[in-house]
Amino acid sequence: MQTSSTGVSRTRQVVAAVIGNALEWYDFIVYGFLASIIARQFFPSEDEYASLLMALATFGVGFFMRPVGGILLGMYSDRKGRKAAMQMIIRLMTVSIALIAFAPNYAAIGMGAPLLIVVARMLQGFATGGEYASATAFLVESAPAHRKGLYGSWQLVGQCLAVFSGAGMVALFTHLLTPEALDSWGWRIPFMIGLLIGPVGLWIRKHMEEPEEFLEARKQAKGASPSLMQVIREHRRAILVSMGLACGATVSFYVVLVNMPTFAHKNLGLPLDRVLLVQMLAVALMTVIIPLSGALSDRLGRRPVLMAFTLAFFVMVYPLYVWVAAAPSIERLLVMQLLLCSAIGGFFGPAPTALAEQFPIEVRSTGVSVAYNVAVMVFGGFAPLIVTWLSKVLATPVAPSFYVLFACLLTLLGTYCMQEAPRAKRSVELNLEVKP
Repeated sequence: MQTSSTGVSRTRQVVAAVIGNALEWYDFIVYGFLASIIARQFFPSEDEYASLLMALATFGVGFFMRPVGGILLGMYSDRKGRKAAMQMIIRLMTVSIALIAFAPNYAAIGMGAPLLIVVARMLQGFATGGEYASATAFLVESAPAHRKGLYGSWQLVGQCLAVFSGAGMVALFTHLLTPEALDSWGWRIPFMIGLLIGPVGLWIRKHMEEPEEFLEARKQAKGASPSLMQVIREHRRAILVSMGLACGATVSFYVVLVNMPTFAHKNLGLPLDRVLLVQMLAVALMTVIIPLSGALSDRLGRRPVLMAFTLAFFVMVYPLYVWVAAAPSIERLLVMQLLLCSAIGGFFGPAPTALAEQFPIEVRSTGVSVAYNVAVMVFGGFAPLIVTWLSKVLATPVAPSFYVLFACLLTLLGTYCMQEAPRAKRSVELNLEVKP
């Protein structure tokens, strides 16, 4: 009976952590796919291209708010608890998606309309900045000693499910509605559906339990919580290593997953609806691989698994881009995406736990927030711009692979320098846990 209760409790802990991340990325994907419609509704201009740029610039505002939210919410999480931070984060996310879903357009309230969208994106970016670190710390600290890699991997499973459902939702309503209906009111429906996640997530997070590891660490801590500058000064090596680890993951996510449909449609001339179907299949495979590789890292260690999948991705990415660009087809794109997403999923599995293990519990959320959000802002936020610039300067459709290769090199360096959690210690804890 006790085991069953513990199992249910841990399942609830995983759902509580994953649901906020899913809401964050669902909003992200839906906004990105509907950017052209949002541009017409909220950023009207005689120049359609200028209108779209304004919508995408507003989309980018969230990236600049991520480090701010990550630092403030990370420190709040370390001081007040994972539960308090995660409840605040999902409230902010719910407000931001509600602002977009119900905002009057430019024709109704003039300049107030784009201002509402800007505020919504700033709120979402602020909340997102704290979500990854707080939820990762919560998952790792809630896990049994021999399952930390598996538990941490669920953080990224939530992202993949959100990408899959966001793409599917936009594709569904694009297919069901006329272009006029989609432009007028239909674009709001995917946001309203995402909005339903908010109250459910808040209820779940309200009833979750603070991890015992965190409570014990806070009990043993003496004096006030470390300041931000103290964390950066005392853990600068861990922050730099973690930025390297996060670099490859964030660049591969934006280039291979988020940017690929646009790239395949515009640069390779493939039909967008079939490209989205390919993307959904690849993400589905990746979603299965992530927890498997997270569990594998519990047996083999984080470094071997991270290194193997990063090297596999590094070796495959350029030849696959060349192969698909030489004779573009949906079949070749499918093979490419399945192979690349398998490697990305293998890396994603152990990555959250590896990041968390670089920092002691008392500063974990702050440390991960700083490293992860700076890496995402610098390497991920500018990924579409860099990839577009490379494609124009080098005049080759394989240009995106060069940026991914550069990011992989930084990740390989970070993986080599990372601190590996002691295998012997995990084995002893496993023996202690399974004894009756």
